[in-house]
Amino acid sequence: MTDTCTGVPPLEGTVKRGGSLADFIWFRCGGPAEWLVRPTDVEDLSQFLSQLDPAISVLAVGVGSNLIVRDGGVRGVVVRLPKSFAEITIEEGNRVRAGGAAMGITVASKARDAGIAGLEFLRGIPGTAGGAVRMNAGAYGREAQDILVEATLVMRDGTVEVWPLERFEYSYRHSAVPAGAIIVEALFEGVPGDPETIGAEMERIAAEREASQPLRSRTGGSTFKNPPGGKAWQLVDAAGCRGLTIGGAQVSEKHTNFLLNIGGATAADIEALGDEVRRRVFEHSGVELEWEIQRVGDAE
Repeated sequence: MTDTCTGVPPLEGTVKRGGSLADFIWFRCGGPAEWLVRPTDVEDLSQFLSQLDPAISVLAVGVGSNLIVRDGGVRGVVVRLPKSFAEITIEEGNRVRAGGAAMGITVASKARDAGIAGLEFLRGIPGTAGGAVRMNAGAYGREAQDILVEATLVMRDGTVEVWPLERFEYSYRHSAVPAGAIIVEALFEGVPGDPETIGAEMERIAAEREASQPLRSRTGGSTFKNPPGGKAWQLVDAAGCRGLTIGGAQVSEKHTNFLLNIGGATAADIEALGDEVRRRVFEHSGVELEWEIQRVGDAE
């Protein structure tokens, strides 16, 4: 246990009051967590949540690749699963069991090495397995729901549940996972494949991302959901928003569905820019873009 933890239950892992989120959130800005919690294992997390005051909110954060943390920070408990939750094992039936903190690229690579195809698209998702399952993350024509068999969740009250695919009630970038629940493990299933062919597809995805997306910038991934039958980036571009700037935030000139922190941006700058883009797109095309990036915390 680290730092003072008055007001929250004991934990074998670490608890930090006022823990920085900007240190690892991709945008590298925003306020701190009231409590930043890193449990050692599922039992540690389960016991902690079972003893935590039900009135205290709980938010799971992976690597923050699709997140705006507002400048006032996040009240309550933010849970970040450490590397002990990133184990990946291969099972019979072309299945891959991944801890909630395992990165998508690592899951895809383990599947490739085992000759399991169908998980290549995870190479194009810059987040964790837990985050991918929660938001039904997708890229290159596939989504989490296409490969998920079941997942293990620690609920807000500390109970541990195993959900089959059907229980997630998936839709586009949405699931039925309730607030405060944390996905600690996922079981994925692919099909037999040739490692070289799988690897070539992963390299194609990597090259396409590098060519089309601002991967080396402080960004938050895809900003807006694609509307039915359309592409968000095309609508943003058509509304004249390419390169648009507010404060230290800018609409990427390389890919207009990405917002960037080009230096000194506040979370308020980034969110205001997104809202201005939404306003201009609606004015230009009549389409109301929906945020894909999750926005959390208090403005001040």
